Amino acid sequence: MINYVFPDIIGVKYPIIQGGMAWIADSSLAAAVSNAGGLGIITGNAPIEWVRNEIRQAKKLTDKPFGVNIMLLSESAEEVAKMACEEGVRVVTTGAGNPGKYIDMWKKYNIKVIPVVASVALAKRMEKAGVDAVIAEGCESGGHIGELTTMSLVPQVVDAVNIPVIAAGGIGDGRGMAAAFMLGAQGIQLGTRFLVAKECTVHQNYKNRVLNARDIDTQVTARATGHPVRVIRNKLVRKFQLLEKSGADLEEYEKLGKGALSRAAREGDVDNGSVMAGQIAGLVCKEQSCSEIIEEMLRQTENDIKDVKNIFGGRLWVR
Repeated sequence: MINYVFPDIIGVKYPIIQGGMAWIADSSLAAAVSNAGGLGIITGNAPIEWVRNEIRQAKKLTDKPFGVNIMLLSESAEEVAKMACEEGVRVVTTGAGNPGKYIDMWKKYNIKVIPVVASVALAKRMEKAGVDAVIAEGCESGGHIGELTTMSLVPQVVDAVNIPVIAAGGIGDGRGMAAAFMLGAQGIQLGTRFLVAKECTVHQNYKNRVLNARDIDTQVTARATGHPVRVIRNKLVRKFQLLEKSGADLEEYEKLGKGALSRAAREGDVDNGSVMAGQIAGLVCKEQSCSEIIEEMLRQTENDIKDVKNIFGGRLWVR
């Protein structure tokens, strides 16, 4: 058996964090992941009362720890940051910025802080700011991304900081989880794999696009804006491509992208909506419960690490 170290920090059984996917990560998904031994996450990129209600609903569905993800570029970021304290949230993950101004407040309420980072420099700044761990997310992931791949980013972040590093981006099964451990990570974050969980309330059309995706079906849009996003190709992506070729300004990008994720995730318009998913979508081919997903991944990870040990004559070990 692998002795997982990171879960002790956040009080969960397994080193698996669910991604805080906007318009998708609600109490149903978060509670199911937490009940299965991982860390469920509720998106905070929504009106504050919606987030508050989802937190309270999750407390009815699980007695295990769960967290809230705060997109720092969101208009409601400051409100949700304060509300997390009021509602007794155990963990906050953050993205799209530096959460430094909120860390002291969260620490006063014993909230574990785990920001997503896309570079070594940001990881080091976050460690100095007092966070509990960092999620090193490679550009294979769905949604907003950085430039470095998971394979190159994770080991460099591991070498640069003394806090736990969670690997994210391009991980969809036990092989990916085992690889993350080999790179020095102490856990993983999953987004795309949980999109097709039975407890995920995203529209079935969205799930079907993920289930039917090929390895080459995702594309990065809006690089010109400085906020690139990985999505599955559709009519909307082709419109973004035309904007990029025409040298459109930021306002035109924002107009085209406004409400696009909601259209796909809640309304099921997967042609004109933004179907955010990672490159690993081509590996995701079946709907399962969160418990089945986690248990399958753990079995694969254990077996893959045993196989590697056997190849090297049993000389490898995992702490």
